[in-house]
Amino acid sequence: MTTLAKVTHPHIVKEPDYCGGKAALDNTRVRVMNVVFLHKRGKTEAEILETYPDLNPAQVYAALAYYYDHPEEIEAELRADETAAERYEQERAADLARRASK
Repeated sequence: MTTLAKVTHPHIVKEPDYCGGKAALDNTRVRVMNVVFLHKRGKTEAEILETYPDLNPAQVYAALAYYYDHPEEIEAELRADETAAERYEQERAADLARRASK
């Protein structure tokens, strides 16, 4: 019988009381999805580190490794975050329109 090895990801924390239970980088509160968001927009490791100066290169690569091992999870978080941002912008535009019409 073959026993599968449990995959662990150094630098990744996924606990209910840390970053809302979302995968995040240890001791930083930077979520994996934040690093992936920048990576998918073509940002280099150096640019990601510039954006998040508390990270080190190992943490950036750990976030990307976690993403490639759990793409469905992180893509769902990215979609939810994008939807929330769009909803906020729509509500903000409606509020500004109401104020302007007074």
